[in-house]
Amino acid sequence: MIEEDYKRVWAECLEVIKDTLGPENRKAYDTWFIPIVPLQLDGSTLIVQVPSPFFYEYLEDHYLNLLKRVIRLQLGPNGMLKYSIVMDQTIPSEPIVTTVPSSNQRSVQNPVTDLPVNINKENARVIPNPFVIPGIQKTRIPSQLSPNATLENFVEGDCNRLARSAGYAVAEKPGITSFNPLFLHSHVGLGKTHLANAIGLKTKELHPDKTVLYVTSEQFMQQYAEAGRAGNTNDFIHFYEMVDVLIIDDIQFWVGRGQRTQEAFFHIFNRLHQHNCQIIITSDKAPGELQGLEPRLISRLKWGLNADLQAPDVETRKAILRQKLTNDGIEMGDDIIEYIAYNINTNVRELEGALISLIAQSSLNHRQITLDLTKQMIDKYVQSSSREITIDYIQKVVCDTLDLPVEAIQQTSRKREIVQARQLAMYFAKKITKSSLAVIGMQCGNKDHATVLHACKTIENLRQTDRFIRGLVDDLEKKFAE
Repeated sequence: MIEEDYKRVWAECLEVIKDTLGPENRKAYDTWFIPIVPLQLDGSTLIVQVPSPFFYEYLEDHYLNLLKRVIRLQLGPNGMLKYSIVMDQTIPSEPIVTTVPSSNQRSVQNPVTDLPVNINKENARVIPNPFVIPGIQKTRIPSQLSPNATLENFVEGDCNRLARSAGYAVAEKPGITSFNPLFLHSHVGLGKTHLANAIGLKTKELHPDKTVLYVTSEQFMQQYAEAGRAGNTNDFIHFYEMVDVLIIDDIQFWVGRGQRTQEAFFHIFNRLHQHNCQIIITSDKAPGELQGLEPRLISRLKWGLNADLQAPDVETRKAILRQKLTNDGIEMGDDIIEYIAYNINTNVRELEGALISLIAQSSLNHRQITLDLTKQMIDKYVQSSSREITIDYIQKVVCDTLDLPVEAIQQTSRKREIVQARQLAMYFAKKITKSSLAVIGMQCGNKDHATVLHACKTIENLRQTDRFIRGLVDDLEKKFAE
């Protein structure tokens, strides 16, 4: 076929697609169809080039029926469309050719035997790096790992032995073990971020050729939003598909938000997992408890190993304190270490915070660290340490006060006492926690953010007009302040 034939056929296909989508979907048309490049017309088969696997998968998920209809209209009932997915030359993978036939079946074919088209790799674009400041060129991806959070500094105990052992195995053979993805979860301050960082550092030490990248879930979401505004979504996806070991920290912040971010990560996950690249995720909840994430993403997170980190026992706490003192070059008596370890039993972060406070108190006041000074300081520290108030805790206090089971808040019942309990839980969750309205609604009966706003306004109004509600709110405030 001469060049004008396949270009003309695709141009006519674009006209039909553009007309079908209409002006209200012009942005979708520009994003998902303009980048497609026609390559060849082989009988009733049109071969087109798309920039990435994510691009192809998105077309399959959202526009497959439209493309079938358009191709048949232009090439007859036996018309077919082949995608040539051409990766950047820096990615260690061959181009993939995927066929979408006129039937519902899909097949994957060898690019050498089934696509007699020479693709000039010299014309392949360099994918922009979202971690590079515009105007400053860098050829390598910075890992964003903290050099101090190493496996050697991560004290092992019964509370974290499984997670640490799995982490070391992953570092030795990233992407090859059955621990892919490795999902680390725990309450705050128990070391999941430290461990994830340490795995990344050990991987770089054992495999200097591997590209390791640590990124927080908030940073990932922000980058994706910026890429969308700049029209570089495909480049963003393509960039992350080049990483050998990807560490996403605190994925729970995607719950109830970032649906498009979740979709993008879903495709990145599939691509990395398919090519034996290692994925490490941290969260404050196990995958099954992350209500508000895409179900298909949750299913992916369950594929590998889910390892939880528990609060350290007293012996582990003593070992953590001793290692911290050794690293800082400070000597301290065993009686002082034991007193701190026995009295700070919540999490590692508070344990280290208490030690730092004690050292600072001694240094600033020019006082020797004795057991008496330790007792004075630690007792004040424990009293002033505010208890973490979660949405679950708020629900329990509200239901206990109203003599209702906690499960009542999750019910769809319209009984006055249940609705009131749910509204109070939403009111205090918004007032006390840092959770978004979407997360609060999700955990309070699977409601939307508008319902949460309405509940807060209702309680605030009743507090001004209803003596009983005013007394109830005041009583609950005192309980949360204790």
